[in-house]
Amino acid sequence: MENWQLKPAHDIGLPLNQQMRSVRREGGLLTAITHLVWSCFTSTYLKVVHRLSIEGRAHLPPDGPFVLVANHSSHLDSLVLASSISWRLQSRVFPVAAGDTFFSTPLMGTLSALLINALPMWRNRACSHGLADLRQRLTQERCVYIVFPEGTRTRTGAMSTFKPGIGMLVAATAVPVVPCRLIGTYEALSCNRRWPRPTKVRLVIGEPMVFDRMSDNRQGWDQVAGMIEAAVVGLHG
Repeated sequence: MENWQLKPAHDIGLPLNQQMRSVRREGGLLTAITHLVWSCFTSTYLKVVHRLSIEGRAHLPPDGPFVLVANHSSHLDSLVLASSISWRLQSRVFPVAAGDTFFSTPLMGTLSALLINALPMWRNRACSHGLADLRQRLTQERCVYIVFPEGTRTRTGAMSTFKPGIGMLVAATAVPVVPCRLIGTYEALSCNRRWPRPTKVRLVIGEPMVFDRMSDNRQGWDQVAGMIEAAVVGLHG
């Protein structure tokens, strides 16, 4: 039997608005049920409307922690990646989302936290501190992160260079990184479209990568980002 200890929640005592915006947020039963219902709805939507096909699902680790990394073209991307993960892990799947977009208002922050379980990454302030908090949670808990190292959605459909933040998250750790390629999400819902089109979407999942021997410094972070970017590019079929 697995050893366990009863510990207080990391976000205990925080006001609700701050809980929703905290990278140490811990959901309760209501949050877990809401997220599971939303996941079932989005999975059905993707299969019916976008005829989603997933290749390489066997490459996904059976349990966390691990990180899904992919190109970023659309607001559909996180939903597609989350739909590939077993329902057993859904309550521990956290898309790392831009705080200035998804947590810009209390209402947006609450919806982002409750529906897609997003954790905020503030791009314009204390970025390194935020990444350190995310790294600590990733290495100490069996969670799953969804990360888009380009930093923002493509405006042209072409993939941009991966930023070293992904290296800051996983360098010198044993956390597996799973490269993924999203195909068709730009055509379905690009950044200049309001409503999605019913175009086909495809997800290709590659073999996990581990960077436990990579230096946890700027040089190592850049190398990790470059290696993951090359792996994602190589998945384009």
